[in-house]
Amino acid sequence: MTRHVLRHPEEELVVRPRAAPAGTSSTRQRGLILAGVYVVFAVIGLISTWYFNLQFSGSEDQNYVQAWFANPASSSAAVDVIVTAVVACVFYVREGARLGLRWAVALIPLTFLVALAFTFPLFLALRELRMSGAEPSGQERPVMGSPERASLG
Repeated sequence: MTRHVLRHPEEELVVRPRAAPAGTSSTRQRGLILAGVYVVFAVIGLISTWYFNLQFSGSEDQNYVQAWFANPASSSAAVDVIVTAVVACVFYVREGARLGLRWAVALIPLTFLVALAFTFPLFLALRELRMSGAEPSGQERPVMGSPERASLG
């Protein structure tokens, strides 16, 4: 492991390990593990939200949006999710453009039609694969900061 030595203002010797450069084997491996964790959460988010959505579809008491705002507690949770979903959509577009992930805009309608609990961890998983230099297709691509990255999609 390469070590980088810094001088502290009090002249103590501080030794910190250097981070592995993006695209190295250990970075790819950590990226794959983290992406896997995100995928697990995406699946949990998909199953758990749709379990309750399907249970609600059998109810005829009120419509779905009214149920979100049935009382102050559910209204608070609804506003929390709505604001987070809108911010996540902005993040999908900006971060997707920065990393050359053209498909990221497809997550916007999916966020509102499927579930934020599914699309957000899915985006994070695919983002992690791109940033670590590992791609779902198994094809390696240049990582952030590479001149070639701008032409990738």
